[in-house]
Amino acid sequence: MKNPNDHGRFATAAELANLAAELNQCTRRVDEAAGQVAELARRFAGLSTTVAGLLARPGELPPPSWLMAPMDREWVADCLDELGGWMRAVYLRYTDAAQSLPDCWCFHADVVEELLWLMHAWANAYQGGRASVQLVGDWHERLRPGVVRRIRTYAGTCSSEAHLVREGWRQVATGAPTLPAECDLGAVAAWWAGDRAHSAPEPTAARAGGMGDVLDGRGEVR
Repeated sequence: MKNPNDHGRFATAAELANLAAELNQCTRRVDEAAGQVAELARRFAGLSTTVAGLLARPGELPPPSWLMAPMDREWVADCLDELGGWMRAVYLRYTDAAQSLPDCWCFHADVVEELLWLMHAWANAYQGGRASVQLVGDWHERLRPGVVRRIRTYAGTCSSEAHLVREGWRQVATGAPTLPAECDLGAVAAWWAGDRAHSAPEPTAARAGGMGDVLDGRGEVR
């Protein structure tokens, strides 16, 4: 009940300050919610476009390659979001898949590559103009078990702790691999294109290791 003695009482400066602070906090929350809604709408639009493309295309939709992904943060984020949603909805429903997937799966480029094409194979089997019982059966019988088996081989014993950066800590290699004999590609290309009837040039690594005076072009001791 209102106090009759409060007639004509104005809010104090402290009360007005508290009210302003609460209003600012509410405004920030509204702005944050609006941003989240906009982000969800953008992602939903992207997923809708992907699904529409799958349904409209009569043939198979080539899967994107994680290993050859563009240097585009938004594209990569959308790709992972779509893959993660599919994994929760489909892939991890299979016991062997859930048991063999390490908690650091997204740090392994080969694992992400396998899951991406498997997701698109699933979409082509269940959706679009070429969807069929045969493709679904092949996905269950051959494609999915093959990916599960290879993921177990690639990273089945790995964990998030193996990716910690600590001095003396065993770390999993996640950077770009080194291509053996890369410095010899030009020499081999020239030999194979114009002189393959004769012996190949000596490997640079063998010469650097002092083997050039020991082995001839056929690997025989001179």
